[in-house]
Amino acid sequence: MRLAALALFFSSLIAAQHMDLNYVRQNYKLATQNKKTCKNILQKLENQSNTGTALAYYGALQSVWAKHATNPIEKLSTFRKGKKNIDAAVQQKPDNIEIRFLRYSVQKESPGFLGYKSNMDDDRRFLQRNLQNADNLPLKHMIQQVLNSKS
Repeated sequence: MRLAALALFFSSLIAAQHMDLNYVRQNYKLATQNKKTCKNILQKLENQSNTGTALAYYGALQSVWAKHATNPIEKLSTFRKGKKNIDAAVQQKPDNIEIRFLRYSVQKESPGFLGYKSNMDDDRRFLQRNLQNADNLPLKHMIQQVLNSKS
């Protein structure tokens, strides 16, 4: 009995240290505008962002961090790391609408001179084709907003 209680305690402790993706989703837009929020989420995602959606959010927020950074070298370096992580997530799960949305939103907002716009048309078509299949209502709303925005 004590062993089971101890196991439950440690598993809940480990789970508490992981960033909840719902929290990340809810605060993604805020992180694009708020340096503190962006840094906080990046730090929490850093140790758990090696696959799929978490990796895509980590990469997207790294790209966003480039906007918040003041040093030009840090801006470029962080953006490139983010780009690499987003593309790795797309390679892992090319049919994941959330991952494709994150790549699309970063490419849409990134300056042309960074050369990260090559997947926008494909991602936009993918998002439009698959939007009705998105089962997460806040995600669906976020995708609709980005698809309808002018940037």
